[in-house]
Amino acid sequence: MLPLSRVLVLLTTSLLAACSLSSLNQIEGLNHSELTEADSDLARTFDRATVVLPAVGGDDAVHGEFGDPRINTRLKELSPRGGLPTIVYMHGCTGLRNLDPLLALASQGFVVIAPNSFARRFRPLQCKPSAKTGGENVFVFDFRLAEVSYALHRMRRLPWIDGSRLALFGVSEGGVAAALYRGNEFRARVIAQWTCHGNPLVRGIHAPAGEPVLAVVRAEDPWYDASRTRGQSGDCGAFMTERSGSDSIVVGGAPGHQVLEDTGTIVRIASFLRRATEQ
Repeated sequence: MLPLSRVLVLLTTSLLAACSLSSLNQIEGLNHSELTEADSDLARTFDRATVVLPAVGGDDAVHGEFGDPRINTRLKELSPRGGLPTIVYMHGCTGLRNLDPLLALASQGFVVIAPNSFARRFRPLQCKPSAKTGGENVFVFDFRLAEVSYALHRMRRLPWIDGSRLALFGVSEGGVAAALYRGNEFRARVIAQWTCHGNPLVRGIHAPAGEPVLAVVRAEDPWYDASRTRGQSGDCGAFMTERSGSDSIVVGGAPGHQVLEDTGTIVRIASFLRRATEQ
């Protein structure tokens, strides 16, 4: 006769096996046509992206989500121009707050598509704005990289985008994504409000060596004060020594986090992106 402990082990093992087999049967029995791309959190970030389209004639640039009547109307007006240079814009850790930089870029002839990371059903904050610190939920950095690659996946289906003239632009948390994305789909990228320093998880620039990078950060940015970053200070220039056509701008003046409120900075970024996407 088997000891009671051995009987319990065998019983538990049998139950687990039965549960696993039942789960497998349920999965195999699913109608996979019911599982659609649109069901995913990742799809929601693109479906609810902010789209900014260039001006036509005397009209201003327009913005909205995919399917917005204003967007559809402007696309019809732009269609004779063929594929348009396009910027994938990655917002900061609390979402897209200010459309002015996107409108300024659209006024230079760019389409801007800004995936909405907070369209996800599960999307905790990675930062703590009240303390001006990050690193709360570090898996969010992986979320943002997936949003870049998924945006590219969806953009391939859009005939009004010139897939050979793409740029990546990230701000703060989005700047981390712009720095770390490894793909070679972009002609250039902009890293704003990020230093490229810090924890090994987010440190450095992973763009292909031949891709020009422009970084812009404030010299007195409270988010990157030495007291908050354990001395991991600096700017992205430290990672650009062998990157032709790249530059790291450190903006002086009053302390602050924002760099895109300055008209001169936007003009310089637009000029950098225009040169890169017209080559």
